[in-house]
Amino acid sequence: MTYEATRDRLETYFDRTASKTWERLTSDAPVSRIRQTVREGRDAMRAAMLECLPARLDGARVLDAGCGAGPMSVALAERGALVVAVDISPSLLDVARRRTPPALLRQIEFVAGDMLDARHGRFDFVMAMDSLIHYRAPDIAAALEELAGRTRGKIVFTVAPKTPLLSAMHVAGKLFPRSDRSPAIVPHSEAQIASALRDAGVKAALRPVTRITSGFYISQAMELRP
Repeated sequence: MTYEATRDRLETYFDRTASKTWERLTSDAPVSRIRQTVREGRDAMRAAMLECLPARLDGARVLDAGCGAGPMSVALAERGALVVAVDISPSLLDVARRRTPPALLRQIEFVAGDMLDARHGRFDFVMAMDSLIHYRAPDIAAALEELAGRTRGKIVFTVAPKTPLLSAMHVAGKLFPRSDRSPAIVPHSEAQIASALRDAGVKAALRPVTRITSGFYISQAMELRP
């Protein structure tokens, strides 16, 4: 499946099929035990990715690629960044706007669309948390190549690691109930991502950051340095 076809499926899922599910998951509302592990894992991953950036980002232009309901964008703005928060789901962007403290709204530009769109401009840093986990390795490499060409500093992103547990969980379809299950996640090893980047001609250093495992949430953070 091509990047565009996968992106379109994700847009349908996040903006129509399960928008309320993800709005609730990213809030403080009570959720099931399974979804609570996902919520805690995502919180831990966000904190780990933020540790890769300077404590102060005053004036830095940062892309939050696949911002969802906006917690990463808010955290970046709190550090002083000027954030371009892009998501394919207009409904989740509406949630993000509502949840952003009024004092930070002037620092965040919410944009509905493709995170790779060149019209978003150039950046000092890029954060892409769980926005590439549904794509094949060549598509991830092509996306990173596109972003690297417009990013002065590092790109911090996540992939689904290739582990027996993750593969079994997703084959069994236990991440969410059938009615609102997300499109398939594609697990990758670090070696696969590195190989795909070489094949794409990306001349940048790839470094693993951390792996977060929280019940039904498993994700690997990496950073790409120019």
